[in-house]
This record gives sequence, C-alpha cells and structure tokens, in this order.
Amino acid sequence: MANNSSLTAEWAARFSTLLGDAPADADIASVEAVELLTPEEMGLADRQTIAAGTPGITLMQRAGAAVAAMARRRVPPGSTVAILAGPGNNGGDGFVAAALLADAGYRVTVALLANGELSGDAATAANSWVGSIEELHPAAIEGSHLIIDALFGAGLDRPIEGVGAETIEAVNASGIPVLSVDLPSGIDGRDGKVLGTAIRALETVTFFRRKPGHVLMPGRMHAGAITVVDIGIHPASLQTLAPTSFYNAPLLWLSQLPRPTLDGHKYDRGHTIVVSGPMTRTGAARLAARGALRVGAGLVTVASPREALAVHASHLTAIMLLPMDGSIDLVDILADQRRNAVVIGPASGVGDMTAALVEAALGMTPAAVLDADALMSFVDRAERLAELTKGRAEPTVITPHEGEFARLFPDLLEIPSKLERAKAAAVKSGAIVVLKGPDTIVAAPDGRLAIADNAPPDLATAGTGDVLAGMIGGLLAQGMPAFEAAAAAVWLHGAAAREKGPGLIAEDLPEALPAVFARLSG
Repeated sequence: MANNSSLTAEWAARFSTLLGDAPADADIASVEAVELLTPEEMGLADRQTIAAGTPGITLMQRAGAAVAAMARRRVPPGSTVAILAGPGNNGGDGFVAAALLADAGYRVTVALLANGELSGDAATAANSWVGSIEELHPAAIEGSHLIIDALFGAGLDRPIEGVGAETIEAVNASGIPVLSVDLPSGIDGRDGKVLGTAIRALETVTFFRRKPGHVLMPGRMHAGAITVVDIGIHPASLQTLAPTSFYNAPLLWLSQLPRPTLDGHKYDRGHTIVVSGPMTRTGAARLAARGALRVGAGLVTVASPREALAVHASHLTAIMLLPMDGSIDLVDILADQRRNAVVIGPASGVGDMTAALVEAALGMTPAAVLDADALMSFVDRAERLAELTKGRAEPTVITPHEGEFARLFPDLLEIPSKLERAKAAAVKSGAIVVLKGPDTIVAAPDGRLAIADNAPPDLATAGTGDVLAGMIGGLLAQGMPAFEAAAAAVWLHGAAAREKGPGLIAEDLPEALPAVFARLSG
C-alpha cells in the first residue's frame, strides 16, 4: 500500500474544520431521529447519496473524523490507540481515524484483517495512513489505552472465525475500553444477534440512523452508549426507503400524547375500566388502575367481583369501584360508551371465566388491553382470540412477555428474528402486539415496529407489567392512536423506572410519572 502524506495533511485540515481544535471532551453533534435502518437499507441510502453527487470517500472522511473525535473525548493526546481494521468500508473509517489521531498527537497502531488488497474508498483511506500496518492478531492491542473496533460493520452476515474471533476474545478479556465503529464487530445489524463472538464496546458511533441491532438484545448490551452522527447522507433517501421500524423515543409519539386543555373536563380524558381478579388477587388490578389514572385518564373504575369489593374499597380513593360477577355484568358496565377503554388480565385468573370476560369486552365498543391471564386463557384456542381481535372497530393491544408469546403463538417460534415474530403475531391477531422484555417491541398489523431500549433491570419485579397494561389503557381512553399509545406507554414505563432507580417496586411507577411528564413538557 502506498503512503500519502499529503492526504494525511488534507484530512487533518478537514478534521479541524469539521470538529475544531476542541479538547478531548468536545461535543459531537448527534442525530435525533427515530427511524431504524437495516444494513441493506443503510447501504441503499449510501448509494443514493453518492449517486446524488457526494463522493463515497467524502462520507468515509466524515465518518472517520467522527470516530477520531469520539476517541479524543475518551483519552487525551499522547495515549496509545489500537485500531483494528477490517477489509471493508468499516476498516476505511478506521484508517481515516488513524491518520487524524496521529496528527493530533496520539500514538496509533493499526492491525488489519484482510485477504488480499483493499479496494475502492477503503484503499484510498488506507493510503492516507503513513504509519505501519501489521496483520491482525490478539497481541495487537497490548499496551493501548483505547481500542477502536473497525473490523466489521452492521452488514456482517456470517459467524466470525479464526484470527478475527481470537482477537475479539482477547479484546473482551483485556479490560481496555473499546469504541466501535457503526456496530460492535460480531453483532448482526438486523436483529442484534451475536455471530460467533462479538466485541463488548464501551460506546459505539454510528452514522445517519441506528440499526435494529443497536437496540435489540444482546446487541444493545454489546454496543454500550450510542452516538448517531450525521455524515451527510441525503435525507431524501428516507422517503425512498419508507422505513417501518422505529427507535422508541418521544420523537416518535410525543405530538400525539394527550394533553389536558383549559376548557376540558374529566370526561374529555376518557374512562378506563380495569377488570379485577378474585378477593385474594386484587392488587394487580389496582396497580393497573393507578397506572391508567396517573397517565392521564379522566376516570378509572375497577370492575370487581362482589366478594372483593371491600378489599378494593379499603385501598381506593380517586379510583372508582363497580360490582361485576361475570361477563353479563361486564357487558352492562361497558354499555355506557363513555367507558371507552378496558383492561383485562392482571391476576384475573386463567380459565373459562376470564375467557368469557374477554369475549364480552371484545364484543363491545371500548378499546381493549389484554394482558397476562387474559391471554393465557386462550392458549388452547388462539384462533378464537384472533377471530375476536381481528376487524374490531376499536383497537386491541395484547401484551405478552416471551414465555406467554411462545404459548400463544407456538407456530411463529420457527421465525428466527424477534422483530419478524412480533410483526407476524400482529398480522395474525389484528392487534397491536407489545412483546415485553429488556428490548420491548411494539408491532402493528400494518408493519410498523417500535423498539425500546430504556428499560432498566429494576423493572424485573412483580406487578410492573400490570402497571404497563393500565398505562396503555389510560392512553387509549384519551384517544391516542393505538400504536403510538402502546409505544408511549412502554417508553414512559421505562422512564418512570429510571426515575425511581434501584429498590423500585411496582407501586412506585405511577407515582414517578409526574416527574417524567414534567421533563417532557419542559
């Protein structure tokens, strides 16, 4: 490979122009956007930008400059930075960063994994590097203060083997902080799966838009903190791509989040009915009801078996209470069309009685949230549930966790991608599917998907799912569209958990919502 010192000087000047002679903690302008692009879609956006007149090497220069700036935030000049470069464009980004960091006073080593000569823009980038290039091997990281992982990008589609895998294992065992370029090497950008082995990065810098692999587990755990940088990809490409997968953040749904008005009253904000279980299992319904009330529903009523009325009455104040001893009573309650959302399932019991309540509710007009026992009561009659949920005038939202999903949709388990499984379940059921977990997916029958990554581990405690079901019901009662209501509730649920922090119990979640709403309004 030829070395070209004039290119190095030129790119150093570009680096100074783009990012300034800022200190190591300089801010990098990040992109606030919710579209998620698959590796294939991102490749198309690149090609469209190049076709529109932006040379590919210019995109690579900007990407490498962003990587170098991130590295400068992490370690000071004089530090040793080991750059692990692959043979493709990801490696090209690494070579650009190498040249810029060397000019900024860093000691830089480059180790290249390549079969034969580099080509295209990656070869041009490599020619900018005036230092030595060694073959990739596990010892290449020794003595470094920071590792830049530019081995493989989001388009990797096969397991990593050989010296690449050995080096990744050495990196993970070293304890040296890692900055990954685009996506940690070894993570599938489509679904976040580990392909053989994968880098565990402290942070990742990616370009234009996140990929699903950044937010789906286990990719989310490998990526660390993610910064999305604008490198000049043509924004019109989004119109061509028309992406249907989204990062679940307020930008996705905030414009449709219900807000009280000065001339409004409680009946304008909807009335959520939460169906209670028997006397010994009443807490879940109260948790759901509190979630519905705190998220903004104007009125919330617990529909309770008569045997449990006294238990509920001793706990409820702002939440109302009605007797209900079966599906006929529930039909009577829902006949009042001001009661426009119903939540069934939290500790309602698995069996024919709950199934009858679901049938009764779905035969009426309210929007419906089916959680937990409401879903498990149809494990052996999933086709009947689909008949009930498909074609309703008002939306239905179902909220299974992975175990419940497997029992309710066993025929979909052969689909390897969690995203595609959720999408298929939404199409099959005609319902909005909230597939719960650390990377909760909201899937709509029209193909839209939203993936959340803000759920802290503290949420893994009893009753938190009941609160989420109530929150969805409370937003539906206020007239929020079902996909946006489910996505908003999932995000708010995670934000409330972060607000409370360690020691969280389910009862804390509704009480944390006012602080979350205050920040959204600020």
